[in-house]
Amino acid sequence: MTSQRTAHIQRETSESSIDLTLNLDGSGITDIATSVPFFDHMLTAFAKHSLIDLTVKATGDIEIDVHHTVEDIGIVIGKAIGQALGDKAGIARFGDALVPLDEALVQAVVDVSGRPFLVHTGEPSGFEFHLIGGHFTGSMVRHVFEALTFHAALTVHITVMGGRDPHHIAEAEFKAFARALRQAVALDPRVQGIPSTKGAL
Repeated sequence: MTSQRTAHIQRETSESSIDLTLNLDGSGITDIATSVPFFDHMLTAFAKHSLIDLTVKATGDIEIDVHHTVEDIGIVIGKAIGQALGDKAGIARFGDALVPLDEALVQAVVDVSGRPFLVHTGEPSGFEFHLIGGHFTGSMVRHVFEALTFHAALTVHITVMGGRDPHHIAEAEFKAFARALRQAVALDPRVQGIPSTKGAL
């Protein structure tokens, strides 16, 4: 077993204040207050299905828009995942999941590659303009994954294969990503060192 895979990051800007703690080897315990209720719901689902313990305390200029706060939290989660992974020795590296939520169906594939790349397709036309919960635009879903993927240096493919209700689509995306990430960061006792022929990720 490697050393404890945790991270604690504080980030302060003129637009947001974030205090985040993360444990990759947790059980999905959460304490989340982002000041954006639907995002709280998505992060709770993410933690539950990734088995990552996650504490997020955040405030921001949501009177202007939730954009700054949500994006900044995505950045910090990405950095925390990268920090907690350390040298990535012994991890499975790849993960994939296919997750339904009623009529919605989403596939997510994750490679802890060290190369930031997001392919995000299939959201229905108009999804990006829909206000979920009256305050969280559908466009923010992709934006979270962009911020997280870049700052955690992951390769991520998320494909919405079907769906009608914006809440269901968004939630299925977060759950599918969580399940794929859970597989990818898991420690595999058969993996010796870094799981790459290059010897580095």
